[in-house]
Amino acid sequence: MEKRKVDQIVIENFKSIKKVDLKLKNINILIGANGVGKSNFISFFKMLNSFVENEFQKYVMMEGGANSLLYFGRKNSQYICGELRFDRNKYHFRLSPDKEDNLFFVHEMVSFYTDFGTWSQDIINMNQKESKLEEESKKKSPHGHRRSKSYYVFNSLKTWRVYHFHDTSNESPMKRASKIDDNKFFRYNAANLPAFLFFLQKRHESNFKQIERNLRRVAPFFDRFVLEPDRLNPALIKLEWKHKESDEYFNASHLSDGTLRMLCLLTLLLQPEHLLPSTILIDEPELGLHPAAITLFSELVKKVSQKTQIIMSTQSTTLISHFEPEDIIVVDVEDKQSVFKRVDQKDLEHWLEDYSLGELWEKNILGGRP
Repeated sequence: MEKRKVDQIVIENFKSIKKVDLKLKNINILIGANGVGKSNFISFFKMLNSFVENEFQKYVMMEGGANSLLYFGRKNSQYICGELRFDRNKYHFRLSPDKEDNLFFVHEMVSFYTDFGTWSQDIINMNQKESKLEEESKKKSPHGHRRSKSYYVFNSLKTWRVYHFHDTSNESPMKRASKIDDNKFFRYNAANLPAFLFFLQKRHESNFKQIERNLRRVAPFFDRFVLEPDRLNPALIKLEWKHKESDEYFNASHLSDGTLRMLCLLTLLLQPEHLLPSTILIDEPELGLHPAAITLFSELVKKVSQKTQIIMSTQSTTLISHFEPEDIIVVDVEDKQSVFKRVDQKDLEHWLEDYSLGELWEKNILGGRP
């Protein structure tokens, strides 16, 4: 499966975003005050996920209907548009509301940049409730090529995943037993954490050992995982581990919230390269992490970004201090809309002689403060 990162994204009339045209790099860190639109940018990719999973109408319903997704509601916005460029491919769509407060595809297009310097474009969908990307991706190119334009677009979008590890409550999916064969990919909420770790242990031992080794860096009491199918129901597996000072077996509920979230982040970033999503989106990964864990996470992000693209939002001055100015995108509200501006290192050269990026954010030199 071909994997391609996002080179450029255009969004119109989506939630707090009236219009943004943004070039993306291997590391993209959104910073800004609460409510400025960082999470809305991440949510746009969740909507894209619903396209490729044929669950767009479910997404609209869960988000509260079309009026909740349109910029300042349907009284102010009549459509939502999106355009994404990656490699030589482009994907464009336009959505409009209907009388029942649903959204439908006015049109959906895929394009390929030819050797002649022009875009070859196909309209694959008009006036439908769900995306036609998957259906069109299975068709052969009418021009005799082996694969259609939709094939490359669909497979790229399918590997862009949004991860959210905030829920560490007793009812959290990451604390439950999971189906032992649920290991094709690491789920967005870590619901298959024990099954995925068991798969890595059996098939990718070096990656599994890396996860254990790095978890010990932030949780010195941790000895090793004990992963086995449930004796009474071998179709299930739960997360168990050994403490260095005890012979007892412990489970996910015995890990602190921060340690459990760090385990999820380690599992995500240290999986084999061929399993990594081409674009990884993480909303506020620093939640509950010790400063030492944030440092480790930052090291891993920089390393993994050589293989895949990272987009994340954060409120942590500690986190952004580990990165370069060009990695940072400042999100503010101007004229009742979210605006996105990438930091220019040339504007900060004098300041960076004495201050870290986190300190400059605190001093409101970067912007993105309340």
